[in-house]
Amino acid sequence: MYQQPVDLGVRNAMSLAWLTAPAWPHTTVTFEWALDYCFAWSYTGTLKPGTRFRAQQVQQANPQDLTSNQILFDYADGAHRFVPGKAFGIPELGNLYIRELPTVPADGAAVGIGMSNSGVFAVQAQPNENLVFSPHPSYWLTAGTFTHGEVLDIEQISNSVELQYNAGFEMTAVLNPDNTWTINTGMQPIAA
Repeated sequence: MYQQPVDLGVRNAMSLAWLTAPAWPHTTVTFEWALDYCFAWSYTGTLKPGTRFRAQQVQQANPQDLTSNQILFDYADGAHRFVPGKAFGIPELGNLYIRELPTVPADGAAVGIGMSNSGVFAVQAQPNENLVFSPHPSYWLTAGTFTHGEVLDIEQISNSVELQYNAGFEMTAVLNPDNTWTINTGMQPIAA
């Protein structure tokens, strides 16, 4: 599973393989999550499709709380880290803010936001950047050889299906032999 950066607000943000599991024909894979956001960063080098985002630090975040919707990203004594602090300007509810301090070296790490303690979107860390993420979850399911946290080139994924998911219910997605999906939300199946 992955999310697409629809109206995310951060230029060059890349989607990550968010929830992954191995599957074989006639097996079942279950994904569960909650709408709990977090900030995450990873040593990635240059962020590009195929790079793996392995979070070195995850900090809980809440877009609806002005004390936990903002954080600073710092580099001191040879290491990156999140530190508490205020974002630039006047923060608004509904957004998540990462202020990258002048000490952050270019192109060594990536920062982003996640959900259920797992990275969802990442962008290359740069000094003196102010990132404003406006999350609007858009859930997508695909099959392939993806690794958890892998930076995706979503333009190259050909067998994905958007899941019209509302919190609090279950759905079933079946990958058919012709590489199409059948989605069942307990009502009528939807072919995709």
